[in-house]
Amino acid sequence: MRVYVPLTLPGLAEAHQAGELGPAPLRAYAVTPALREWYASDDMEELEYAALTLAAAASLRMIAEDGAAPAKRVVVAVDVDDKAATAAPGPDGDAFGQVALAGAVRLSVAAAVHVDAEDALEDVSAAVGAVAAADQGDQGAQSAVDGAEDHELLWFGIQEIAGLLK
Repeated sequence: MRVYVPLTLPGLAEAHQAGELGPAPLRAYAVTPALREWYASDDMEELEYAALTLAAAASLRMIAEDGAAPAKRVVVAVDVDDKAATAAPGPDGDAFGQVALAGAVRLSVAAAVHVDAEDALEDVSAAVGAVAAADQGDQGAQSAVDGAEDHELLWFGIQEIAGLLK
């Protein structure tokens, strides 16, 4: 099963230094039954993109919580055994695509790292400042969050992590 672990750039730096994503339980996103039902597609590529998008939204919230983290969403894609991930309810009680990994995962087995491009920084910064208000139903703030979501995350191999952290 492919899971998508949301991080910040400082979180990626910590994982890079430690050589693993953790500690457990580790929050991630994957194609869960609830996600399949909501997305109503049998196309696995589309479903995995939806899970990646959920992880990117979680990364945005992590940046907002950190305050000092650079405004770049970070998601690490990892393939794990199906038994390693269990559906985990989010803060609102919904398990919509969210899973918990029972143990830390070696960074060396990650499939890819997805990070915002430089041209997304302005929109991601605006979204970071607006995410709390958007969560409270503010439509103007939601537009700012949507502006960040309009940017595709770039794909990087794990051997490129050191370069991403410079």
